[in-house]
Amino acid sequence: MKKYDAVTLGELLVDFTMNGMSGQGNPMFEANPGGAPCNVLAMLQKFGKKTAFIGKVGDDSFGKMLREAVAEQGIDISNLVMDKEIPTTLAFVHTAPDGDRSFSFYRNPGADMMLRAEEVDRSILQDARIFHFGSLSMTDMEVEKATRMAVEAAKEAGALISFDPNLRPPLWRNLDMAKEKIAYGISQCHILKISDDEIAFFTGTTDIDEGVAKISEKYHTPLICATMGKMGSRAYYNGAQRAECDSFLCKDTIETTGAGDTFMACVLNMVLENGLDALDSSKLYEMLEIANAAASLITTKKGALKVMPSKEDVLDLIRKRGACHLHPIF
Repeated sequence: MKKYDAVTLGELLVDFTMNGMSGQGNPMFEANPGGAPCNVLAMLQKFGKKTAFIGKVGDDSFGKMLREAVAEQGIDISNLVMDKEIPTTLAFVHTAPDGDRSFSFYRNPGADMMLRAEEVDRSILQDARIFHFGSLSMTDMEVEKATRMAVEAAKEAGALISFDPNLRPPLWRNLDMAKEKIAYGISQCHILKISDDEIAFFTGTTDIDEGVAKISEKYHTPLICATMGKMGSRAYYNGAQRAECDSFLCKDTIETTGAGDTFMACVLNMVLENGLDALDSSKLYEMLEIANAAASLITTKKGALKVMPSKEDVLDLIRKRGACHLHPIF
């Protein structure tokens, strides 16, 4: 038995999201705890899973706020390092009228980039059923070394590896480097979540099935989940099965921050509950339906980490709408 259901490594930062206008007509921003890896864990905690986070924040007011917020979710923070010199990374989220968003980052450097391999507690990785990471922990040489070491340690201990490219172009010196690091992540993982935009970036095609086929043919990833925003999501399993589910569109959508991370957590929860070798068409359908519903609910909140939907809220949304349509094996 492993102590942790899931362990993640990567960025932990403050998302400043727009929250109205001041009396003087200036935009106001709310400081929300953020960062994809911890968002994933926060949702897994809602499913009753045991989780741990590995990362670094500044030893400043923002870093202390983040540390407290993550601990409040029940996530193990024993390997959250506080940097005495480099400040906590900040991101400003600019929201479009349709709820989509763009980012401005203050990370040159940011504390999350300063994690070193020697600061990573290997015993946490050896005690994990799933290790999850993204590409942002490979934007700097030293934190990339820490990431690769963590992947190797987790794999040696028999953990499943999960990867989300989570492409953020402004954080890369050039996009060729981003593509190279994403290729590494995909080459190491058993579970991949990738958006339609990332499929187009990585494979050169906007056709989701064609893009996933290219990835599957080269990397033989057992489970690939493609997210398509308002168009829903698809799951591809062992190159033999394909399921598709429509999105749950909510009229109360505010912004989409955290939707992909919430989706990712639901995928990981299904794997934790059933194993990676026992996913049939019915389970793939159930996985997508739950993931789409949860992702929709988080878009009705500002931020993500502290406001993840409960399991009951997710199931209630599914019951209200009824079942999605499962597409047959392709």
